[in-house]
Amino acid sequence: MIYPVIWQNDSVLLIDQTRLPDEYIVVEIHRSEDMAEAITTMIVRGAPSIGVAAAYGMYLGAREIETNDNQEFLTKLESVANLLRSTRPTAVNLFWAISQMMRTAYETVGTVVEIKQTLLETAAKINTDNFQTCQAIGDYGLAALPITPDQLIILTHCNAGALATGGYGTALGVARSAWKAGRLARLYADETRPRLQGAKLTAWECVQEGIPVTVITDNMAAHCMKQGLIDAVVVGADRIAANGDTANKIGTYSLAIVAKAHNIPFFVAAPLSTVDFQLTDGSQIPIEERHPEEIYQVGKTLITPPGVEFYNPAFDVTPADLITAIITENGAFPPGDLLLAKGKMSESRYPGLKDCAD
Repeated sequence: MIYPVIWQNDSVLLIDQTRLPDEYIVVEIHRSEDMAEAITTMIVRGAPSIGVAAAYGMYLGAREIETNDNQEFLTKLESVANLLRSTRPTAVNLFWAISQMMRTAYETVGTVVEIKQTLLETAAKINTDNFQTCQAIGDYGLAALPITPDQLIILTHCNAGALATGGYGTALGVARSAWKAGRLARLYADETRPRLQGAKLTAWECVQEGIPVTVITDNMAAHCMKQGLIDAVVVGADRIAANGDTANKIGTYSLAIVAKAHNIPFFVAAPLSTVDFQLTDGSQIPIEERHPEEIYQVGKTLITPPGVEFYNPAFDVTPADLITAIITENGAFPPGDLLLAKGKMSESRYPGLKDCAD
């Protein structure tokens, strides 16, 4: 199994995802400033993985604070939190993990040294819990997939695999569980312009584990669906509003529209930490805009003429009414029933697609 964030020898080891698939490079992070840079530059990416990295970044920042005064320590730790919060605005797991770490710091009774140790333990728990959460998402996703055919062809967008989480993956976790159960014939992966996470990362993960994978360009999805090549679409999420509107990598919205037109089920797989219950709908989700060089340049090669302008939103929002179900660690739920998921409603109420196929 692939683990993108590892605590080892008093430092954080990150798989440099910007170098894959050409090179497998591990980056060693010792300071909170370096962790913030790694998140910003997408050395580590994927909402759950960003959350895990930020949790360890909080500990690294805490370790750097030299004071025995608890209040002074907490004040300085808030500055570390603000630095990490400023890295990626859309992925809510980042803010969730930082909130968990700050709560731990405020609620721990003891010396500064004891608070620091508890922060490290909390970061490790966030990492472990995320892996277990993804395994549960994979299993619930397997149960929610269409009953026929026996072996499915699933289409995914971007990378929501082990690299994007604490391991195993969300959307790709569903595919992994289906593969282990003998229900996955093949995974189709959108290349996912402009950063090509599908072509580079999802395909790389599949090759490592022997899962049959076919890479297509983003504008081929409709054709593949019309040809009967796709049985279901499963994607991840960076932030989900309370009503089920979902922000994911740019291109997800159009994929959902095309799936709806071809009567193909469209699933979102994400931990409950990705749901921002403070947002009533997707219009309130902040959308990160990234540097235009991601569009006009591939590697060192310029692909557009000089003098043109660029618009590079990293995410779009898929309306809840285009989503068949949102697969969480508590089960597969219709988008409008996320509060039930939060309340740990028994998964028996949602056996497969019976309550969410309509």
